[in-house]
Amino acid sequence: MSQVREYVERRELLTNLVLRELRSRYKRSTLGWTWSLLNPLSSVLIYWVVFGVFLKVDPPVGEPSGQHNFVLFLLCALIPWNFFSNGVMQSIESLVVNAGLIRKVYFPRELLVASTVGGLLVTFLIELGVVMVILLIAGNMVLPWIPVVVVLVAIQTVMVLGIGLLLSAANVYFRDVRHFVTLIMPVLFYSTPVVYPITTVPETWNVAGYTIPLRQIYTYNPLVRLVTAYRDALYSLRMPSWTTLGYIALWAIGLVLVGQWVFNRLDHRLAEEV
Repeated sequence: MSQVREYVERRELLTNLVLRELRSRYKRSTLGWTWSLLNPLSSVLIYWVVFGVFLKVDPPVGEPSGQHNFVLFLLCALIPWNFFSNGVMQSIESLVVNAGLIRKVYFPRELLVASTVGGLLVTFLIELGVVMVILLIAGNMVLPWIPVVVVLVAIQTVMVLGIGLLLSAANVYFRDVRHFVTLIMPVLFYSTPVVYPITTVPETWNVAGYTIPLRQIYTYNPLVRLVTAYRDALYSLRMPSWTTLGYIALWAIGLVLVGQWVFNRLDHRLAEEV
């Protein structure tokens, strides 16, 4: 509770750190914030050409929206994935790149991780707004589902913050952490149904005479549930199951508690090690 009170007292510092992140992101860039839209749109174009045109991945028909469009199917999952990926990767370096600030004055170092996630959250919300406008133009009335999307964004933000706290502190002591996560991130991407429907994963898999419930095991990945929930709300216009919401919420709470515990254990020597 003392930590919570300290965070509340330092909320103005957190706001300033987030504003610093936002100002520095596209500093001296001609297009500025336009890049926050061009980057995901270019990714959508690439994946659409590879998976939608060349490999001819057939997206499911949204129920009850009736939507059947690969680009929209992709957008509803790729934008949340980008927030997760960028949040994790940039949080890892948030302490190292602010080493001078850490050495000069004491403040809760967790705020550096939170400001990195907060800056990316602003970009994520802008991108989600653009996606919703595109969905409205395509005939998907997503406005009633905005509260559900807000809940999903909150859960995902807590999840990213927890992972960021864990990995950023570990990266100060073991600089291989960033390289390891860089290797893992593509595995997570392709093991999450971002560019393909979940029905592509076989329900069972026979190995040495044993039948393994492959799709059921696959759905234990919280990112699978998270992406599915976003698609339910935005693409299919239906409520994600309470089981799914509860599952990813438990993961988010667990990750932020573990991340905070590890951060507290390693915090006492951050100024010397960073």
